Amino acid sequence: MRKTCLEQIYHLAKKDKRIVFIGSDLSAGTLSDFAKEMPERFFMEGVYEQHLIGMAAGMAKEGKIVYVNTVASFITRRCFEQIMLDLGLHNLKVRLIGNGGGLVYAPLGPTHTVTEDIAIMKAIPNMAVIVPADGREMEKLMPSTVDYPGPIYIRLAKGNDPIVTSQKSPFKIGKAVLIKKGSDALLITTGITLNTALDAAKILKRKGINPAILHVPTVKPLDALMIKKWIKRAPVVLTIEEHTIYGGLGSSIAEIIAEENLHRPKFLRIGLPDAFPQGYGSQKTLFTKYGLTPSRIVEEVLKLL
Repeated sequence: MRKTCLEQIYHLAKKDKRIVFIGSDLSAGTLSDFAKEMPERFFMEGVYEQHLIGMAAGMAKEGKIVYVNTVASFITRRCFEQIMLDLGLHNLKVRLIGNGGGLVYAPLGPTHTVTEDIAIMKAIPNMAVIVPADGREMEKLMPSTVDYPGPIYIRLAKGNDPIVTSQKSPFKIGKAVLIKKGSDALLITTGITLNTALDAAKILKRKGINPAILHVPTVKPLDALMIKKWIKRAPVVLTIEEHTIYGGLGSSIAEIIAEENLHRPKFLRIGLPDAFPQGYGSQKTLFTKYGLTPSRIVEEVLKLL
C-alpha cells in the first residue's frame, strides 16, 4: 500500500507541477526517480515533524499541493499543534501520509502503535481522514487527492495486505462502498478490517446468516446517507476498526444512530480498548489478543441476534 501511494505521487507530480513531496527521515532510495527528475520539488527533511508541517503550509500558501510522508505516530502526535493551526485553520492543500497506522509497528511497542490517530485527526476542522483497505483502493484514491479543497490525512497499513476491493468501483472522497448485500446483520469497516469482515461473513454464511458489509474508507467526511440507509435495514450493526473504540469509526456510527433516533438495530463497536497496546509481538498477534478477528465478529453477531 505504501509503495503504491508513493508511486502514485511520483506519477501525479510528473503531470502536475504544483505537486511537492516532503519526507521525514525515510529510508534511502525512497522515491529516487522523483528526486532525480524533479529535485526542486523533492525534500527529505530530518526528524523534525513540527518544521515539516510549517514548511508544507508555507508551500501550500504559495499554491503548491504538498504530500508529506513519515511514520503515523510522528506525523499525528508530535506536530499536532502545527497541523491544527497551520493546516486546519488555513484549510491548506497538504496531504499527510502516515505509515503504519494501527498496530503495524507492534514490534516496536506502544510508542509506535497508533491507535488514536483517526480520532485526533477527525477533530481538526477542515481535515479529511481516509483509511484505504488495500493497494488497489490506494491507487484509485490518490488522483482524487490532488484537487481536494483542504488538508487530508491518509492512514497507510502494513503493506502486502490482501487485495479485497473491486477494480470496477470508483473512489470518491466522502463515499462509502457497499461490498456485500445482506439482511441479517450489517458489518461496517474501515481500512484493513474489511478483509477481517469478509472472512467473518464466510463463516456466518455457513451458519445460515447473511450479513451486509459496508466499507467506509473516508471516515471524515462521512457518507451519512449511505450509512443510514443500510443501518435502517439491519437488525444488528457492528463496526470493526484497527483503532480505539473511542473517537473512531464506531463513535461516528453511534452518533448517527443516536441523532437519527434509529432505535431498531442492536449495536456493538469492535476495536481496541482504552489502553496502550501491551507486548511487542506482530500486528497479527495483537489482533488476536484484542479480538479483531473473524471468530470474534461471528461470536458477537450471534450474541446480538
